[in-house]
Amino acid sequence: MKLYVCWGTFQTPRPGGHPCANAHKALREAGYEPEVTRVHGLGIGPIKMTGTPGRKEVQELTGQSVVPVLVTDDGEAIHDSKLVPEKYCPRRPVPPSSVE
Repeated sequence: MKLYVCWGTFQTPRPGGHPCANAHKALREAGYEPEVTRVHGLGIGPIKMTGTPGRKEVQELTGQSVVPVLVTDDGEAIHDSKLVPEKYCPRRPVPPSSVE
């Protein structure tokens, strides 16, 4: 399993947390140890710096330069940071109701 991130897996003051950090944290909490690849550059917003080798690799995998991107052991590339925890990180079971 390989996780492509921008500059790292650290949190930022961004509301809701940084997508790369959120995806990495969700995978780790689910028990995965993804290989992390830093692609550098900038893939969104008015200024795009997508010419880095890592961003080009992400573009080849997904057709876009935005990260995070998770590549599973089966070779599936998931490029939506919200899908990483939904699809690959098990949810905690909801305890049964205590209604008698």
